[in-house]
Amino acid sequence: MSIRANKSLIVPIFIPNLGCPNRCIFCNQETITTQTNSVIGGAHVRQILDSALASKTFSPPRSNNSPREVAFYGGTFTRLPAFKMIELLEAVEPYLKQGHFQSIRISTRPDAIHQKGLELIKDLGVSTIELGVQSLDRDVLRLSERGYTVEDVMESIRLVKKYGFRLGIQLMPGLPGDSKERFMAGIQKVIDIKPHMIRLYPTIVIKGTELEKLYHSGKYKPLSLGEAVSVCMDSCRRLEDRDIPVIRMGLMASPSLTQKGEIVAGPWHEAFGFLVRSGIHQNRIGSYLPRFKETQRFGIRSPNREIPLIRGYKNQGLDLIERKTGAKVVYVKPDDSIPSGRLAIDRLKT
Repeated sequence: MSIRANKSLIVPIFIPNLGCPNRCIFCNQETITTQTNSVIGGAHVRQILDSALASKTFSPPRSNNSPREVAFYGGTFTRLPAFKMIELLEAVEPYLKQGHFQSIRISTRPDAIHQKGLELIKDLGVSTIELGVQSLDRDVLRLSERGYTVEDVMESIRLVKKYGFRLGIQLMPGLPGDSKERFMAGIQKVIDIKPHMIRLYPTIVIKGTELEKLYHSGKYKPLSLGEAVSVCMDSCRRLEDRDIPVIRMGLMASPSLTQKGEIVAGPWHEAFGFLVRSGIHQNRIGSYLPRFKETQRFGIRSPNREIPLIRGYKNQGLDLIERKTGAKVVYVKPDDSIPSGRLAIDRLKT
């Protein structure tokens, strides 16, 4: 598995629930994004982009060589009226022409992909479409009341590819009716599809959703944090071994989402993606560690950028290594002469 480089710098513009035909049982976009849809228009888009360009991330100009994208998230973009799609995308157009951004991405539902919409957004600078697929299991889609079938998903993917867009797929392990076996079967389907990127959002129960009612009635049991980390570790390994990058795991923390009581249940963690990445790395380096009780004290040398993965969240990775080896880790030092995914052990005298 390779470590991804040259990651895109994305400026998100949230359009919570705009264009959505209904409110999904797990969704409360206002809470997730800390924003209502009453202000969404061309002026709002320009305000966000001007603020981004004035930020340290973009100053001095062109100081960051990563590709820059404008992304519309949180609604069903291709189900918006044509005039609204044109308004939002034309607001971005001058920033593309001036070279501040290289492309636009949008997120939408699989059942909102149609020829006219694709032709329109293609002409207005959109290069990437992320499909909120959520599951590739028939029963999970039905129980989650998504309103489309696996066949609908496959047809939308065919059209996205036909028109030459980069394809992203968003999946949600832990939906009603889901299991690790069902989800991993979906991961195999994704590998066969060969999208350009994947996002994994373990299902959490948010206040004010239909899923909250199912949870309180005992009809829905969310994944534990450990279960969610495990399924995302296995998914991430399989996808990235096939050169399909996983660009996000877990919801971003917004001020409203993290308010007390907004997350009712489920595998929420502020550093969920790091937990997964650290867990994967711990498995990779296991064969380089001393066997149990083979030594009492040792040091670790590793490529500098992989040291946080070894240490883990709040040093939980080091605690795990000490339990596995029955020895004390005295230090973790950077050594960039060591290949990625490996480490060197310095056995120390007692």
